[in-house]
Amino acid sequence: MLIGRTRPCTLVGLGTLSLFASVTAPVYAEGFLEDSKANIESRTMYFNRDFRDGSSSNPQGASKREEAAQGFILNFQSGYTTGPVGFGIDALGMAGFQLDSSPDRSGTGLLPSSGRNPRESKGEYAKFGAAAKVRYSQTVFKYGAMMPDLPLLKYNDGRLLPTMFNGGMLTSQDLPGFKFMASRLDHYTARDSTDSQDIRLNSKNKRYTSDITGNHFDMYGVDYQVTPAITAQYHYAALENVYHQHYVGLLGSEKVGPGVASADVHFIKSHDDGSARAGEIDNQALSTLLAYALAGHKLTVGWQTMIGDTSMPYLDGTNPYLVNYIQINDFAAAQERSWQLRYDYDFKAIGFNGLSFMTRYVNGDNIKVAGSDSEGKEWERDTEVKYVMQTGTFKDLSIRLRNATFRSNYESFARDVDETRVILSYNFSVL
Repeated sequence: MLIGRTRPCTLVGLGTLSLFASVTAPVYAEGFLEDSKANIESRTMYFNRDFRDGSSSNPQGASKREEAAQGFILNFQSGYTTGPVGFGIDALGMAGFQLDSSPDRSGTGLLPSSGRNPRESKGEYAKFGAAAKVRYSQTVFKYGAMMPDLPLLKYNDGRLLPTMFNGGMLTSQDLPGFKFMASRLDHYTARDSTDSQDIRLNSKNKRYTSDITGNHFDMYGVDYQVTPAITAQYHYAALENVYHQHYVGLLGSEKVGPGVASADVHFIKSHDDGSARAGEIDNQALSTLLAYALAGHKLTVGWQTMIGDTSMPYLDGTNPYLVNYIQINDFAAAQERSWQLRYDYDFKAIGFNGLSFMTRYVNGDNIKVAGSDSEGKEWERDTEVKYVMQTGTFKDLSIRLRNATFRSNYESFARDVDETRVILSYNFSVL
């Protein structure tokens, strides 16, 4: 049973998925232990964000946030018990440890506040979540902790530890070519927190009032494999009494000449819901990303436009599915238009396995700035170099250097930033 009060449309969705499961032959598991797997990721991160202004006594806040921390993420996924209906358990365990911090430069999102002093970070913290799961044929129901990766809810993994959500989710792939999903979530644990909180609206750059919560977040969706290279998607989501969204998307890739062309085109329509706790929400977001890859090179161009009187809403602790959501900014302000130019290179093409490079530039304008008649403008430039060890004791250890620069002409809402991140990550199987 899903969390809380179940809407009629939820029952219809679950009934439809059950019907698909009932008309297909069951898939038998090897066993609860035999199919189990567990992985630990060791993640070391250094984070430096220079705001180019401000000080500890300035109303805008400290001029710099800089910390380093060590994290460990355990992801356990059991198999299923044997028989037509299989039962299993998934578990997530995470721990973070301070390597370097100071009250005058805390607040990076790597570590939670100590509680004694809001500007002092904890020396260590940990969080745990578990989920029970049931499978019949290719239909799976899961209840508990999870990290959804869906068009209208993608967990945030941009710091030391990822965000966790709690609730129920049903997925089915029993109908060939289709994937169906229905979910209700009601709590989340932020990336730099150990506390379970009510699901709430993100209030980036004061676009919406902070701490606006909904009783639960419902999602329904269907993906259809039109051809082996093209996928069509429709998803719906609602944060009760705050906002609801419709998503339509088309993903595809095809060999064109000596290289491969790919496209991601999607549209998200958002509106306030029920009692509209966050006030009026009116946004239509159109995103388009086109890319061409050839001999290690990949060139990408993107366009994103916001239509309506407000910015695009999304949940706190998530990454919005927008082509111009990048390292620092999302380019999703009210009426904003933005374009992207990106270049990637994989040095494997010249025999240097494991080394890759990326650089991109996004420019946004036509922003409707609250309390101002002037046009808001902003831009961001990102660069990343990544190397994965190919041999030796540290084989598969990845090292990433990420640098970003962000500038805008409305600093009262979005401060100028220079940012550097260094990330060392190593995954190893323990089961």
